[in-house]
Amino acid sequence: MRTLSRILTVAILASGAMVTTSAAYAEVSYNIGYASEYYFRGIKQKNSSASAGIDYENGGFYIGTWAADVGDGLETDLYFGYGMETEDFSASIGFTGYYYTGEFDDTYEEINLNFGFGIASLEYSRGNYDNFGDDVDYDFTALSLDFGKGFYGTIGAFGLIEDEAGEGEYLELGWGTTISEIDFGVAVILNSDELSDQADSGGDPTEGEALIFTIGKTF
Repeated sequence: MRTLSRILTVAILASGAMVTTSAAYAEVSYNIGYASEYYFRGIKQKNSSASAGIDYENGGFYIGTWAADVGDGLETDLYFGYGMETEDFSASIGFTGYYYTGEFDDTYEEINLNFGFGIASLEYSRGNYDNFGDDVDYDFTALSLDFGKGFYGTIGAFGLIEDEAGEGEYLELGWGTTISEIDFGVAVILNSDELSDQADSGGDPTEGEALIFTIGKTF
């Protein structure tokens, strides 16, 4: 799932990088990246993952694709939508699909709503997970704060609709900067036992933590 290929968190990106002004212009950009650990919405996907993507924006409309190594094949994301922004407020609506070439996971498709005001941005996504023939509806909500000078924080909650046992939360704190047109980032992720891949001595799930380093470039 598309996340740490860019410096900021998913929620900030969705309400910022994927939100464009209404001015009439077209732009194509390419990105490549590497993460010491690939996390998405507080859930670990893989150690040491490389990624690449392409985006097209025109007058508020955006469409793009992004792929990442997940060990058993590739994760390939397709997304499109429309966004607008004023000096202090931004909003967008879009669609994202997450597809896999191997057996790592099954298809996710979701509608994404994003709102931003000042330093804060709010994301709400509602989707469906194929789950290898056993469909599951889920939602995700995240609040992100851009503290300036590259510092940010996100708190997110992921859950299964009408199934409290599937709920989970995480906190991400990070910093990013650009040096000689190369993006560098570092983040700490703390997740609840529902989202964690870590366990205690008895084998029971426990709260997890991770320190992640990223590097990338946009052309």
